[in-house]
Amino acid sequence: MDGYFYAILIIGLVSTIMCIVAGLMKKAPNDPTIFSVLAVELMLLVYLVGSIVRVAMGEQMAGEAWEFWGYLIVALMIPLGAVYWAILERTRWSNFVLAAVGVTVLVMAARMNQIWY
Repeated sequence: MDGYFYAILIIGLVSTIMCIVAGLMKKAPNDPTIFSVLAVELMLLVYLVGSIVRVAMGEQMAGEAWEFWGYLIVALMIPLGAVYWAILERTRWSNFVLAAVGVTVLVMAARMNQIWY
């Protein structure tokens, strides 16, 4: 496991916990919950740039490159879709959609790590 995975682990779990607590408190999506999901997106962008640099420096993936890049592209779309949902539907249930982002991206990052190593 590399630093990117551990960063996504921490940020994703904190985001998920924040969003679940807000949903249980029957709050509509607010700045902290939306920004926590955007922090996950930012970390994924850092992962993207880091992966491009690693490939440019000649590092090889153990698995299929198309699979790794496919996971990363889809993982980058998930937080954006959830934030879009939360902005359109301002109910407490949107916080649970936002909460799913951290865990989903975490699982995808674990798989990307397996493909890389």
